[in-house]
Amino acid sequence: MSGGVSCGAGQFDGNSKETVIETGAEQLNEYLPLIRNKTIAIVANQTSIVDHIHLVDTLQKLNIDIKLVFAPEHGFRGEAEAGEDFSDSKDAKSGLPLKALYGNHLKPTTDDLKGVQMVVFDIQDVGARFYTYISTLQYVMEACAENKLPLLVLDRPNPNGNYVDGPILDTAFKSFVGMNAIPVVHGLTMAEYALMLNGEGWLTGKKKCELFYVKAKNWNHNSVYELPVPPSPNLPNMTSVYLYPSLCFFEGTIVSVGRGTMFPFQVLGYPGFTGGSFSFIPMSIKGKSLKPLYEGKECKGYDLREFGNQYIANSKQLYLFWLIESYKNAVDKSKFFNKFFDTLAGSKQLRLQIIDGESEEDIRKSWKAGINDYKVIRKKYLLYKDFE
Repeated sequence: MSGGVSCGAGQFDGNSKETVIETGAEQLNEYLPLIRNKTIAIVANQTSIVDHIHLVDTLQKLNIDIKLVFAPEHGFRGEAEAGEDFSDSKDAKSGLPLKALYGNHLKPTTDDLKGVQMVVFDIQDVGARFYTYISTLQYVMEACAENKLPLLVLDRPNPNGNYVDGPILDTAFKSFVGMNAIPVVHGLTMAEYALMLNGEGWLTGKKKCELFYVKAKNWNHNSVYELPVPPSPNLPNMTSVYLYPSLCFFEGTIVSVGRGTMFPFQVLGYPGFTGGSFSFIPMSIKGKSLKPLYEGKECKGYDLREFGNQYIANSKQLYLFWLIESYKNAVDKSKFFNKFFDTLAGSKQLRLQIIDGESEEDIRKSWKAGINDYKVIRKKYLLYKDFE
């Protein structure tokens, strides 16, 4: 690791009698010596908990000097919907100032970090390239490198960390939903990804961030980890978390993924669809979806909840059948995709393969070389026993 040391969390060797998974944040004794007597900033959201209490509240009770909190997409308490801008404010419970890392302010500025001596990052990821918390991590690391501040990553298990799959991003399609040449399902924790960002020179100007981390205990890339807190408003349960890497592509199509229902990222459909028997009507839901696609209109499609629980969680690969079949069943195929699809997929290749009628098997073959090359890179930064 460049410019830092591990905070000494024990490595799980697969033979430990302990079965309780401990996140980095829960191992206070490992990192309190690093942050005590320092003024810190914390990058956190509603997943940043220690024994059911928010990390910020926990550290305040221990008299840690917190200057401010940076909140990523969905806000500090997780109440903003995807893509919604939220203003800088003050957290009512802690009294701390909040800075939004979203919209036009993706990266902490030098002014934001004035008086800060260390930044602490503690956010639950779900292991998909287009889930924006890894992009937030990259911008925070760049800000720390530029301002010569150390970063402490309190690691959390990746609930989709037991496989790697999907097309590699073409950097010509770089965006906030995909910043580096990695597959859709990257198979890394936040700390592992931070090591990769440093090690591969992916920070702007190939700068290095002084990096510290606390590993999760009793977890490895074969472990099942049930998230204790929904990672964002539209991923309310583990079924949605498992389905998300396969379903997020539909955000770049005419198909609804159930935003505006009580089961987002667990259903598919749109008005007039003839390929499924399930129906749902999206409605505005405060804190989840405002003005969702097809608001107030009946959508026909698929209920994927049982399938997500029984198959997706154990399949260890993206599931492309719905995407291919939905395109085939579209009445006006010229309107099926929108410009966002290529951004999510990381290139135009997947869209063109579907249009050309390629099979799922052939599409998968086109990913193989890129995935194999990525796995060689990934292996250098693993902190936990791998799934292979």
